[in-house]
Amino acid sequence: MSQGSARKVTKCRACGGSRLHFVLSLGDTPIANDLPKPTDPTPDASYPLGIVMCKDCSLVQLGDDLPADAIFTSDYPYFSSFSESLCAHAAAHATELQSSRHLGPSSFVVEIASNDGYLLRNFVRAGIPVLGIDPAPGPAAAAEKIGVPTLVEFFGETAGARIRAERGAADVIIANNVLAHVPQLNDVVAGFAALLADDGVVTIENPSVRTMIENLVFDTIYHEHYCYFSCTAIDRLVRRHGLFLNDVEYLPNIHGGSLRWSVQKFEAPTERCTAQLRDETEAGMSNPEYYDSFAQRVRTAGILVRKMLAELRAEGKTIAAYGAAAKGATLLNSQGIGADLIDYVVDANPHKQGHAIPGVRIPIVAPDRLGRNRPDYLLLLAWNYKEEIRRQQAAYLASGGRFIVPLPVPTVES
Repeated sequence: MSQGSARKVTKCRACGGSRLHFVLSLGDTPIANDLPKPTDPTPDASYPLGIVMCKDCSLVQLGDDLPADAIFTSDYPYFSSFSESLCAHAAAHATELQSSRHLGPSSFVVEIASNDGYLLRNFVRAGIPVLGIDPAPGPAAAAEKIGVPTLVEFFGETAGARIRAERGAADVIIANNVLAHVPQLNDVVAGFAALLADDGVVTIENPSVRTMIENLVFDTIYHEHYCYFSCTAIDRLVRRHGLFLNDVEYLPNIHGGSLRWSVQKFEAPTERCTAQLRDETEAGMSNPEYYDSFAQRVRTAGILVRKMLAELRAEGKTIAAYGAAAKGATLLNSQGIGADLIDYVVDANPHKQGHAIPGVRIPIVAPDRLGRNRPDYLLLLAWNYKEEIRRQQAAYLASGGRFIVPLPVPTVES
C-alpha cells in the first residue's frame, strides 16, 4: 500500500459533522499488526497516526484512516485465545448473559468480530445456538475448528438483515472491542438494529477514552482503532438508529480500563448509566478543552520512557520486551525506541513468533527465550496483561529479572 492510501478525515464518521478538533499527532507509523519477517528487505510503509475530536457528537477518532481490508488481511495475526485473562473475562461475560437473559436452546447469540471463538465457545458448550462474524480468515478458521460457526465477512446493515431473514432475530449481540475497529460506524449500528430482537440486547465493550486521556495510555491509538468512545458518544451514535443506551459498566482490569455498554430497542436507562452520562458532561468531555493538554503530556511521557531505557543501556543492562501487541508498535515507533534499546520481544502467540515489530524491526520470539538468556529488564508492551504476565513469568522475576511498566510514567517492578 502506498503512503497516498491514507485518507484525511474531514467529516465525523458518526454524525457527519465537519467541526473536528485536533488532539494529537504521533507522526507516521506502520500498521501495528502487519508483522514483517526480520530479514524482509521491503521497508515497512508508514501512515499518519493521530486523533481528532468531533465538536458536534464528542466522538474521538483517527484524523487519517486506512481502508479496513488493508488492516484485517488474510494473515491477520491476532488470536484472542492466547490471553488467559481475556478468556476468563469472556467466560464470565457469557455466564452472566446466560443467567440474566435466560438463554437456552431456543435462543440465538451473535458475536461481531468473534475472532477465534474464544467467547462464543462458552455458549456452544451450554447448548446455546451461536453465530460468529469476523473478516479475518485465520481466526475464523480457528473458531470453526472448535465448533463455533463463523461467517468470514464484515458486518453491517445488509448482513444483519440477511442473517435475521435466514436465522431469526438475535436475542443477544456481542460486540467486544469491535466498534473501535470499524470505519463505517453507522452501517454496523444499523446492522445491530436490523438483527436485534425487540426485547434483545447488544453488549458493547471498548477501552474508555476518558481512561486513555486521564491515564495517558496513548499507545491505545493505532490505525486499527478508528474510534475512541465515551458514553456520550455511544449514546448519540445508537440513538440515530432507534437504539438506546440503557446501562454501562466500568471494567478496570480490561485493556487498562474499558466500558461495557448495554443497548436496546427501548429506552430504560439505569441510574448508573444516567450518572455516567452526567459525570462526563460535568468533566467537560464534550468540550475540546478537555483534550488540549493531552499532546504535551504524551510528549513528556515519551521522553521519560526513552530516557529510562537509554540510561539502563548505558549502564550495560540488557533489555527485552514482552508482548508483540499493537499498542507496543505504537509506543516503539512513535517514540523512536528501536533495536538499539530493545534486543527482542517475546510473545506466546506462535502466529507472531518469527516475525518482527513493524517499523523498528525488533524480532519476536517465544517466551522460552527468557529462560535461556535472561535479560535484566522486560519492557511490558502488553502492560494491560501485567498480572497475567507476572504469573507466567514468576521464574523470571524470581531469578532477578525486573519489569518496566512504560505508562503513564515508566516504573520498575520486581
